[in-house]
Amino acid sequence: MVSIPNQCHEAVGIVEFWNPSKGSLNLEEVVTDIVAFMAEAPRETYRLIIGTDSQNRPAQGKTQFAMAIIIHRVGKGARYYFHRESHRIIRSLPQRLYTEAAMSVELGEKVQHYLREAGALRDIEVHLDIGEEGASRQLIREVVGWVTSSGYTAKIKPDSFGASKVADKYTKA
Repeated sequence: MVSIPNQCHEAVGIVEFWNPSKGSLNLEEVVTDIVAFMAEAPRETYRLIIGTDSQNRPAQGKTQFAMAIIIHRVGKGARYYFHRESHRIIRSLPQRLYTEAAMSVELGEKVQHYLREAGALRDIEVHLDIGEEGASRQLIREVVGWVTSSGYTAKIKPDSFGASKVADKYTKA
């Protein structure tokens, strides 16, 4: 198994997230906003999604990570929150993909903690930036198994828009 850098474990606890409408929020404020969003239409169906993506910046010697939290009111819109951070460059694709998954799982644990405190515990989908096409296909079974055994529903491409679309958008900025 690939080792996960310790910096991702430390980072999730103290990060600031950004929402295009609300601006900068800490994780507790993000969860409070999610709970308020669901309270606006309590009879609707919701999906809570976490996805992480990364992109190497060789000229800077860094890997840029973006984590996204999405609350999707099925058929009626969504809100999202994202956080970006840089780590020393991770050249190994499997190492980067495991790091992305680890960041998502750890963020899921923190979100669950705040949801539990708010009395609004929900299932979480972890969207992985892996799929049947490309170099990541050899890792699908292992990464999906790990995420699932951690208590989350794992989604891969093309169904993993939380990582491959939302988080991906913020690795490029």
